[in-house]
Amino acid sequence: MPRRSSATWLALCYAVLVIYASLYPFWPWRMPPSLPWPGIVGLPWPRYWGRFDVWINVAGYWPLGLLCFSAVVRSGGGLWRALLLTLVGLPLLSFSMETLQYFLPGRVPSLADFLLNSAGAALGALCAWAVLWLGGLERWNGWRERWFVPHSAGALALLAMWPVGLLYPAPLPLGLGQLFPRLREWAEMLLENTPWELVPKELADELPLPPGLEAIAIAMGLLAPCLLALSVARPGWRRALLVLGALAIGITTTAWSTLLNFGPDHAWAWLTATTAPGLIIGGVLALLAAFMSRRANAAWGLVVLTALIALMAEAPSDPYLIESLQFWEQGRFVNLYGLAQWVGWLWPFAALAWLLYGVTARDGSHERSLGGNPETTIDR
Repeated sequence: MPRRSSATWLALCYAVLVIYASLYPFWPWRMPPSLPWPGIVGLPWPRYWGRFDVWINVAGYWPLGLLCFSAVVRSGGGLWRALLLTLVGLPLLSFSMETLQYFLPGRVPSLADFLLNSAGAALGALCAWAVLWLGGLERWNGWRERWFVPHSAGALALLAMWPVGLLYPAPLPLGLGQLFPRLREWAEMLLENTPWELVPKELADELPLPPGLEAIAIAMGLLAPCLLALSVARPGWRRALLVLGALAIGITTTAWSTLLNFGPDHAWAWLTATTAPGLIIGGVLALLAAFMSRRANAAWGLVVLTALIALMAEAPSDPYLIESLQFWEQGRFVNLYGLAQWVGWLWPFAALAWLLYGVTARDGSHERSLGGNPETTIDR
């Protein structure tokens, strides 16, 4: 039976993100005065478009083509099925998104976008085929076997999505999972002018977290992906490299997000007297966790993710941060803003669900979810 590939999960997640980016901001829907002739010829050619439009449309579908091709091949689907999905299925997806944009006044359907998206998907499939032809798939399988246990596709997909969530500016560095404050805001809007109306929570009434709790939240933000990775990592020195890699990715991505919001001069402004101790504490605890079993890392991952979600629910919104987000919402990064926003909100909950299933599963099911062998113990 073919092993479930992490490329399958990544392809599904990326397809959802592409749909989100194509239809953002989702409102208001309206019936257009007239619809063009159905088909590719019905899409209009844009009057104005620049280099950025070309780059973003090709680059947006290139990873999707690569992931879909890889997912089909790694699942045993064969070359022709992979080509059918990437060269026919993905252009159909792009055409559907462009057609639906007729019903969104804020979006402009475009024949050029469709052609560029299709070209990006084909380019991604071509790159995946080249990697397959050069033996890259076998080398990846060998690398994965040495570093991770079998059946770790879900965890690897979540780890690949973690830097995307960090791109969305958060109240605290590495502070993902601030979903509950957003749910309250949506509830306030839905219940407005009703008997169940909620009293809006003013920014002035929100107290900042004490410096100690801020450092703990930052440490939890770094420790969570490390514990997730260690729950599927094989024992040995490679675990320390995974922790150091997570630290490097977290620092680099946070600096890049700050650069996009406040400019190059402030890229490292987030490294404060509170942030540095949090990173050190998180890194040291992650290195100590490298000596624990996979099951212990999964169990502690549940604790850390729960604490992170609870702390981020109490973290106040920064008015300066909200003002800076207008750069994302009104500029060229509007789609990236929407994608990274949802990933940042939901990533801890998805990781929590994955680890919860692994910890609560019984014997053989637990071994399959965390990557162990039913004939051996998980705590080896």
